[in-house]
Amino acid sequence: MPALPRIALSCGEPAGIGPDLCVLLAQREWPCELVAFGSPDVLEQRARQMNIPLQVENFATHAPSIPHRPGRLTVQPIPLAAPVDSGRLDARNARHVLDLLAAATQGCLAGRFDALVTAPVHKGVINDAGIPFTGHTEFLAELTGGKPVMLLAAPGLRVALATTHLPLSEVSSHITRESLTETLAILHGDLQRRFGLPNPRILVCGLNPHAGEGGHLGREEIDTLIPVVEQLKERGMRLEGPLPADTLFLPRNLERADAVLAMYHDQGLPVLKYMGFGQAVNITLGLPIIRTSVDHGTALDLAGTGRAEVDSLIAALQTALEMIRHT
Repeated sequence: MPALPRIALSCGEPAGIGPDLCVLLAQREWPCELVAFGSPDVLEQRARQMNIPLQVENFATHAPSIPHRPGRLTVQPIPLAAPVDSGRLDARNARHVLDLLAAATQGCLAGRFDALVTAPVHKGVINDAGIPFTGHTEFLAELTGGKPVMLLAAPGLRVALATTHLPLSEVSSHITRESLTETLAILHGDLQRRFGLPNPRILVCGLNPHAGEGGHLGREEIDTLIPVVEQLKERGMRLEGPLPADTLFLPRNLERADAVLAMYHDQGLPVLKYMGFGQAVNITLGLPIIRTSVDHGTALDLAGTGRAEVDSLIAALQTALEMIRHT
């Protein structure tokens, strides 16, 4: 790990709990410098609403990294288009959300930050503003030129996704031999490079019930998954599968695995979130930067109330520091 990592912290949707979480995160000691990208006024307002002391300081890009001190938060100001009312979305501020993400990402690409940790955004209000947006993962991949692989991690389980935010009717057509080979190669490589696992073991879910049951419940396993898994095993990867998803997640299977590759969003993530919601971390593999995030949404009803729980953002920051240490 560098002597003192510098972490870019995006505040996310200003009307949601992102600013609350950043204020709460700032109350602890951290072995890094935290730089929040967002509105200083919103952060100060949210701290007052929660009755939490917060000293906001402007970020100076030329200054050396300084250790984070509790109760203080360094901020890179990103202008708002409209005033923020806690819990009330305003499409006029959609561009602000994308601007802060873009600025933080560019800072990581330029080497000014060692990792990006993101608070939640609201996809709906960004689309309501007339901006096509499917999620953090795809947006960051477009900015960085990477091939994103979504990995969620909770205590005792890592689940990566072969496809991300797609209607279920489109999943099968997006799983090709080429895409699956690339996804498994990125997952295997980043488990080595970012997590210090020299020879990771990966369990691969089947797409269909019972992993296709020999072709009686679908041919994707026969035509696509099995050939890819066998080919990559010949290259030295420790893969098992395709395995039926309804039994793959049994403890006796997970205890010998470093990660699971699920074929689609709701195949693997319900299990992971059941095991560790609020402590899980969303990690984007396949990018030239380290990016981690919370495992939940904007929780508009909790914004400014002091009832938002910061555990997932804490886990996201801890995971980012762990990934920096291994990189």
